Amino acid sequence: MNEVEILSRLVGFPTITDGPNLDLVDWVRVFLIDCGFAVNLVPSDCGTKAGLLARRGEGPGGVLLSAHSDVVPVSGQDWDRDPFTLAGCGRRLVGRGTTDMKGFLACVLAEAWRLKGRPLAKPMMVALSWDEEIGCQGIPHMIDRVIPTVGWPGLVIVGEPTGMRLCIGHKGKAAYRATCRGTPGHSAMAPRFTNALHLAADLIGALRRVQDRVAVSGARDDGYQVPYSTLHAGKMSGGIALNMVPEEAVVDFEIRHLAAEDPDDLLAEVMDGLPAGIAVEKVTSYPGLNADPMHPAIAGLASRLSNPAPVRVSYGTEAGFFAGLGLPTVVCGPGDMADGHQPNESIELTELRRCRALMGRLFG
Repeated sequence: MNEVEILSRLVGFPTITDGPNLDLVDWVRVFLIDCGFAVNLVPSDCGTKAGLLARRGEGPGGVLLSAHSDVVPVSGQDWDRDPFTLAGCGRRLVGRGTTDMKGFLACVLAEAWRLKGRPLAKPMMVALSWDEEIGCQGIPHMIDRVIPTVGWPGLVIVGEPTGMRLCIGHKGKAAYRATCRGTPGHSAMAPRFTNALHLAADLIGALRRVQDRVAVSGARDDGYQVPYSTLHAGKMSGGIALNMVPEEAVVDFEIRHLAAEDPDDLLAEVMDGLPAGIAVEKVTSYPGLNADPMHPAIAGLASRLSNPAPVRVSYGTEAGFFAGLGLPTVVCGPGDMADGHQPNESIELTELRRCRALMGRLFG
């Protein structure tokens, strides 16, 4: 089976983040076992999803290839065709997940198929997670099992779309929900009560003040389009009627931070001096990535790429979890993230072929 045939099967599984992924994971499990891999499943707490860790080959080192199984929803998007049926369109393949990131997974599985029954130049390992698209919620349940299950790889490649460029860095992210508690009352007597929406406005004002400070005097990395950490309020709700003082308001906000800054410190700066009645909980988080391009394993990978110059990306990935284990980790995969999450998501055939060529150079 080649990468296009495999991608067709993968796209056919509608593994949207709010649904199950077990059919896809079981298909990959059987596929890898047939290719000679030892495979271990990691079930989710809810029982409707699972991840997968697999290994083939003996000896130290090797390469761990990491992907996620979930894709973003298609509802509300204007597709020209069934998003879960792979279709050709010129030199591109169209379907949900082709770019983000079933195209990479298809290349990994095609390489496993090519090497079926052949000796490997180095061990080949696979990690497949769930719920990456909603804040990397699956990989924390898997990460502590990686080394005990597949060993200590010499390199981890997270195959998010980078146009096959070597990505050594991205920001981390922490998402929060603030619940603001006021006291209800008639708006004619508004000054006598605490307005929850006013508390929410105080919080948003504090986010803006800290953002202004960080932009001027915070940590900086000019490798990013926005070279500093960002604080962003994305959603606010509250109130029932105009003539009632709101008792509750909710603000969802995030901090996307450089590796040099701790989001907890930035949050403490935001909260300093705010009035009582604002409770903040962390909803999701994932670490950033700041890999050393001079590490021998990373430099070795760079030498196998047509453009070895390292880059940084604006989106987040699961790479920081693997780096947190002490594993040299990069992001490198086929496609352009600008093509992901869109109606008629697609990937160029040449990108898949470039990825397959890299796999051949890695494993011989």
